[in-house]
Amino acid sequence: MRHVPKKRFGQHFLSDASIIHQIVREIDPKPGQPMVEIGPGLAALTQPLVERVGRLMVIELDRDLAARLRQHPQLDVIESDVLKVDFRALAAGRKLRVVGNLPYNISSPILFHLLDFVDAVEDQHFMLQKEVVDRMVAAPSTSDYGRLSVMLQWRYAMEDVLFVPPESFDPPPRVDSAVVRMVPLAQPPSLDAKLLSELVQVAFSQRRKLLRHSLGKWLEQKRFAGDFDVQRRAEEVPVHEYVSLSQAVAPIPTPPSAR
Repeated sequence: MRHVPKKRFGQHFLSDASIIHQIVREIDPKPGQPMVEIGPGLAALTQPLVERVGRLMVIELDRDLAARLRQHPQLDVIESDVLKVDFRALAAGRKLRVVGNLPYNISSPILFHLLDFVDAVEDQHFMLQKEVVDRMVAAPSTSDYGRLSVMLQWRYAMEDVLFVPPESFDPPPRVDSAVVRMVPLAQPPSLDAKLLSELVQVAFSQRRKLLRHSLGKWLEQKRFAGDFDVQRRAEEVPVHEYVSLSQAVAPIPTPPSAR
């Protein structure tokens, strides 16, 4: 029985065999690797992945699709909203490889949710709206550079690895897509992630104005006495400066063992 795509889940099913092959080549799955796929849908990507790794965890919210997937003996099906999934529990002490064609309507919330479990992740390969991938990998002083760029680049090395046109899907979306590779940094800076998030959100809240109108006032409230140039716009500040500023506003205490 043919599955009818559901708008409320933002379903667009990958159907181009050539694109599927290229995505699998970029992921380069190996036998026995712990891997989880978000939104497997009609299993277009699932099948070649499970053939290579041997067993695959899949997270699917659609009850009808989850029932179909359970018929596959090599799949561990988690019928759930991905935003409620504890990826650290899935990892069970190992490093997970996470893949998926993310629902475009909630792609950013999923990326931020996964940030909470980044220490349990080896790498991530996601199909996303091309516009979102452009923002993720954007360099400072470009129109695409923003909060998403900073909040992901401080923790991941990322690259746009594949362009995917609308006709690769059924039904075709109205936007171009792309596959992004995200590899957690081996030695990320030590910082308060919530504070960095607040700082960056304030900085980009008035991105057309100089930072003294937004971040400058926030720094005054924090009684920050250090040196930071607020005569710039938010998009002109590189990631490492936002990181350094968050560390200076709230320095991470040195563990007793390191003193």
